[in-house]
Amino acid sequence: MSLCGNLYMVNETPLYLKIIEIAVTWILLGVFLWGISWLYQYISRRLEEWRRNLRDQKDSPNIALKVITATKAKIALTILYRLSILISLIILIPAILSFSLSLFPATAHLSERMIHWFREPAIAILHGFLDYLPNLGFLIVWCIFIFFLIRLLNVFSRWVDSGLIVLPGFHPEWAEPTSRILSFLIIAFALVVAFPYMPGGGSPAFQGVSIFIGVLVSIGSGSAIGNIISGIILTYTRAFRMGDRVRIGDHMGDVIEKSAFVTRIRTIKNEDIVIPNSTVMSSHIVNYMEGKHQGGLILNTIVTMGYDIPWPKVHEVLIQAALRTEGILAQPAPFVFQTALHDFNVAYQINAYTHLPGQMARIYSDLYRNILDLCHQNGIDPKSPTFHVIQENHSPSPYPFPSSPDIHR
Repeated sequence: MSLCGNLYMVNETPLYLKIIEIAVTWILLGVFLWGISWLYQYISRRLEEWRRNLRDQKDSPNIALKVITATKAKIALTILYRLSILISLIILIPAILSFSLSLFPATAHLSERMIHWFREPAIAILHGFLDYLPNLGFLIVWCIFIFFLIRLLNVFSRWVDSGLIVLPGFHPEWAEPTSRILSFLIIAFALVVAFPYMPGGGSPAFQGVSIFIGVLVSIGSGSAIGNIISGIILTYTRAFRMGDRVRIGDHMGDVIEKSAFVTRIRTIKNEDIVIPNSTVMSSHIVNYMEGKHQGGLILNTIVTMGYDIPWPKVHEVLIQAALRTEGILAQPAPFVFQTALHDFNVAYQINAYTHLPGQMARIYSDLYRNILDLCHQNGIDPKSPTFHVIQENHSPSPYPFPSSPDIHR
């Protein structure tokens, strides 16, 4: 055979045919990937149209559930598409490369080597999977058992919380946190039992990595563990509940969140304050809602009046001002204490009951206004003698002094 013939004939197949076979193979791969992409885009458009039509049907029953189903279907389709592209590239590209190299005698050994590279790991993985099947079966059964055990615990917790089941000495608000704690302990116990059956669980490398991670967690989570323990103590001491008006240290507001790490309160200025549970435990806590459950919270303020004003008249005015205030209870009736006899005035404390601790700021403001109004209506000069002394010992001010009693909370 001539040299020219050798250039165009290798293994009795023309060179141009081999090149055509390689080109066709790669083109088929591209067409296959394009087909997967086109199918994904087509189904994705149909799902988007379905979801858009569902949103337009606002009066349809279970519309929210249908929209969520369409959204989840879109997410599942995207995951399936990406997995199919990845698997196709991992399997088909090495197979096509091996096929292309096998067509030429000079690269045939590379093709065999590539086949060996992929065949040996595949065989090892298959054998390892078959050997691991008993442990995998145990883990599956164990996970199913733990899953249903936690579900049963959650159902029992909801029954206790709703009052269907009454446990002596166990408050219903403890049900949910207790359920979370027991679920965590059950999961921790399940991981300890499942650890020897995990892939590589008996290898020294796996055990060493586990110990290293445990050391890192124990070193870096000191404050977090402290907050968790403080949160548990706050729960079982029933210091406050969700929605309670409380004062924690220097902050007062309504409790809007109780988590394992922090307590979040919202002030009357609509500011959210996040306080770590360990800080809450180390601070004094005032719960204004507890008084509501014990007949009413007592609001009180101190008003100073001069000695020239008869005390029965002051009592009458202060009680009438309290009864005029919206949010103050008529029963139990408001009452007044004389709390101090100062050098120039008498301190009177008006006490009144309310069932609206969350509106304390508004109630106090209305109470102060009503006190001023009734003082003027009854001819009581709300200026205390202390005020007159200050006015006489100083030069006249271009601004008028407020004609209100000294009011202290």
